[in-house]
Amino acid sequence: MDTSFKVFVTDIVWPSLEEELKVLAPAGAILEYVPGYSREVLLDCVAEADAILTCWNQVPEEALYAAPRCKVIGRYGIGVDNIPVALATELGMLVTNVPDFCLDELTDQVMSYILAFARQLPELDARVKSGIWDRTTNFPIRRLRGQVLGLIGFGNTARALVPKAMAFGLQVLVYSPRARPAQLPPGLVLAPSLEELLSQADYVSIHAPLTTETRNLMDARAFRTMKESAVLINTARGPIVDETALQEALAKQEIAGAALDVLCHEPPDQPLPWQGHPHVLMTPHSAFYSLESLKELARKGAENVRLALQGKTPPYIINPEVMSSAQCRVSFAD
Repeated sequence: MDTSFKVFVTDIVWPSLEEELKVLAPAGAILEYVPGYSREVLLDCVAEADAILTCWNQVPEEALYAAPRCKVIGRYGIGVDNIPVALATELGMLVTNVPDFCLDELTDQVMSYILAFARQLPELDARVKSGIWDRTTNFPIRRLRGQVLGLIGFGNTARALVPKAMAFGLQVLVYSPRARPAQLPPGLVLAPSLEELLSQADYVSIHAPLTTETRNLMDARAFRTMKESAVLINTARGPIVDETALQEALAKQEIAGAALDVLCHEPPDQPLPWQGHPHVLMTPHSAFYSLESLKELARKGAENVRLALQGKTPPYIINPEVMSSAQCRVSFAD
């Protein structure tokens, strides 16, 4: 089949484009991938691109202006804070994402954090390894059943977490400005405000996207509202948490601990002030990761792009308003 589409891939975190090729090659697309490209190479590559696939790398506005043929920008992942969505919409490009590729992995990790803190495993492990055989901990060990898990945001990951949390006997409280009580599964309670959720929750787990409204959502005031025995869990985006305020809250024991899979700067560009804290668990943005989830991510990201290039509607569109715009570059056949 003659090549009819060119797809530029900015970056991947898996070994090859095997999964993408399975999806895109039969549609007449070729993939171009230049690891570690320069600005000049990027602008040259997107000049003839019909689509862009991106994982972690920022897609600068100048790249969109330099891509007159680009119909769709596909994100390998959930958040799209590395894509200038407003400009893409103005220029008539679809922006797609994959909001359902790592639901098992991420929610398993959140539950792992909760269980580790509930049983005070980090502190007890450190004590035994240092020769101290003592089950007394800085924060009392309490039965997990009956405690409150507060969810900030109620998208796919939060919804997938609910049955796992309830299986351990946790009460689930939700704060989401767009959610309505009738939309919640049985047994869940909708908090009327963020402050109400923070004041009641024993574990606060963030499942919100990074937006202007959520940046630094967890600030000094938020931490003062939390219980002194509460734990913050962030597997969403680092900048949702004011890291200076978090450090102060930990130092003042305004909260009991934190589990962080994401940071404002990844990898960190300087020593973290809490890196030696006995009640802070950290992982390297790995909550999404498994061999299976990476294959699923690559395949679904490529499928979004293939459908758009073929004039079909992808299942996950961040800016659906572009579809009815006069500037839309996709000629929809469906």
